[in-house]
Amino acid sequence: MRARELGVAPGIFDPGPLNAITDVGGVRVGHATVVEGDAIRTGVTAVLPHGANLYLDRVPAAIHVGNGFGKLVGSTQVRELGELETPLLLTSTLCVFRAADALVEWMLAQPGMEEVRSLNPVVGETNDGVLNAIRLRPITAEHVRAALASAREGPVPEGCVGAGTGTIAFGWKGGIGTASRALPASLGGAAVGVLVQSNFGGVLQVMGAPVGEELGRYAFRSELATDRESNREVEPDQGGGSILIVVATDAPLSDRNLERLAARAILGLARTGSSAANGSGDYVVAFSTSASVRRPSGAKRLVTTELANEETSALFQAVIEATEEAIYDSLFMAETTAGNGHIVEAIPLDRVREVLSRYGVSRRDGRPRRA
Repeated sequence: MRARELGVAPGIFDPGPLNAITDVGGVRVGHATVVEGDAIRTGVTAVLPHGANLYLDRVPAAIHVGNGFGKLVGSTQVRELGELETPLLLTSTLCVFRAADALVEWMLAQPGMEEVRSLNPVVGETNDGVLNAIRLRPITAEHVRAALASAREGPVPEGCVGAGTGTIAFGWKGGIGTASRALPASLGGAAVGVLVQSNFGGVLQVMGAPVGEELGRYAFRSELATDRESNREVEPDQGGGSILIVVATDAPLSDRNLERLAARAILGLARTGSSAANGSGDYVVAFSTSASVRRPSGAKRLVTTELANEETSALFQAVIEATEEAIYDSLFMAETTAGNGHIVEAIPLDRVREVLSRYGVSRRDGRPRRA
């Protein structure tokens, strides 16, 4: 179930109608889930800022790196020019290059691209090599095309789908999660949406409740304790892994302020208990869909109307809240998964509910609260 069904609704702002990144008008999400035999558990997730050709009608964008242990193809050009010119793909670590090649092929085949000689595909990844035979590199151009073709506005499938098919978070099954926030008119009325591919570790906390500790699964436990029931040493875990966070907003932000917005998503990640361990790649890609900041290809002058610095604070709060909730959704919507000789359990929601109740995270007038 989603976090709100457990009474977990971080923050002060309300979500959009879908509580998903697609609450930002025009944003589309598609998945290709790849499950083959006993060993392949992976996939591709595509995020499209709008339905037109992104190369011809680019959006301002920014990338923030919390910890750089990862492979984010196309990041340097986004940082240099401050714009996206292709959809954003998420996939498995050793397939990121194949996905990028397939995305280039797909883009070059679009109408109006006949004379294009340079293209910057943006593809991120996390390592699903426990549940997935990652060295086989099973992602193909067909999978990439399927994810792009399936991209839709509306509800976003979560959990063990697309790029989240084989991921693990906090020792339990991770996956795709999404959430949004809608600012009131008095604060500009903008929407902020987040989608995550969770595959990281740490010491899970939910709305401040120490869920990971209470359930006996957290980073560095092997150095602190043994399993008393079996009298065996606990599996070593130093909180490694990765997370890709995609942030969309319809607020008219420049790439500079989008980078500031992306940086605040890391604060939402921290709220869930991540320490951005040495082996963790923690990346945020943020973009604005606002028509007033679009960047048509070939334009000699860009006339934009962007939000002032002083008007960004509510957006910062919103992205922190949405990131935190999207990560919870990625855990709570995932299912126990077997693959590649391993089984990774879904987080036990009945026990999570008990911990939340014990620590005073409960409903009050339809909204959770902390004791």
